[in-house]
Amino acid sequence: MKNVQISYELFVSLLRYHLMEDDDCLNEIRQGLEQKLDSLVRHELYAKYKTASTQEEREKARREYLEKRGVPDSFRW
Repeated sequence: MKNVQISYELFVSLLRYHLMEDDDCLNEIRQGLEQKLDSLVRHELYAKYKTASTQEEREKARREYLEKRGVPDSFRW
């Protein structure tokens, strides 16, 4: 199983929510986890792009990665 690192602020918010039952930090937790998930997805797409066995798979993964990063078509090569 892989390890995932989160920011100190997200960790503290998770502690406040679970141990102190503070519902005020739910929005912070949701945003932090969504950002982390997006980062993990982008990393997986980049790794797939770099390790693809065929040129078709590599190009498809590259396009998916660039779309996820929000790079406009006019800026791509």
